[in-house]
Amino acid sequence: MITYDLKGKTALVTGGASGIGLATVRMLAKNGCKVAINHLADDARGPEVVEALRAEGMDVISAPGNVGDAADGPRMVEQAAADLGRLDYLVNNAGTPGTRASIPPTKLDLITEELWEAVIEVNLLGVFRCSKAAAPHLKKTGGAIVSVASIAGLNSPGSSMAYGATKAGVISLTKNLARGLGPEVRVNAIAPGAVNSTWQIEWTNEQRATSIDKAVLKRRCEPEDLAEVMVFLLAGAAMVTGQTVVVDGGLTL
Repeated sequence: MITYDLKGKTALVTGGASGIGLATVRMLAKNGCKVAINHLADDARGPEVVEALRAEGMDVISAPGNVGDAADGPRMVEQAAADLGRLDYLVNNAGTPGTRASIPPTKLDLITEELWEAVIEVNLLGVFRCSKAAAPHLKKTGGAIVSVASIAGLNSPGSSMAYGATKAGVISLTKNLARGLGPEVRVNAIAPGAVNSTWQIEWTNEQRATSIDKAVLKRRCEPEDLAEVMVFLLAGAAMVTGQTVVVDGGLTL
């Protein structure tokens, strides 16, 4: 794994108390970055993770707030930037499938207005809101944004067509944010495939086995696999912007 000297740098990671977000927090902090961990205010995992990482010697703080709320998301970003003292990196990781079980494209009756509202507010508008709020701070530091899209936004059905549509939106949004915030701020995304993480979708053992069998590298991604690419896009990759990097072990091949 590549290491970086991130002393003096700061980052905000949304949805940072578990899964891909937590792996990214750890990787950034281990490289010397001070990290604000965003989590829902009523999620006990947030304070627990902050306490545990501090005990390991990492410089992390809590940033409670709901990115899916038009007022609370930007408020959280502003507070985190103030608490950190500056903002170099934003990781838009918070997301929701909006359903506990995958919904095949044939089941249009299960794609409800409530599902659309849930996934759009968090997965798409949340990314825009946080990026917009962070933009002035990132321009000052010459920073970078990395958002988490999905292969569901490319050519995979994902958990539902509503979820896939929001992730396709993140890919489009990434390109336009890169155009709008350059040259000061680089904006990229990753598109994970099947990941072993604490996600809300209840995949069956058969679905998990199929995702391994179809992947060229014959395994599912671990959160650290995604974190490694995100940290590279944040701290390295000086000439990369507006891109979405697929990290799926060859699943979509």
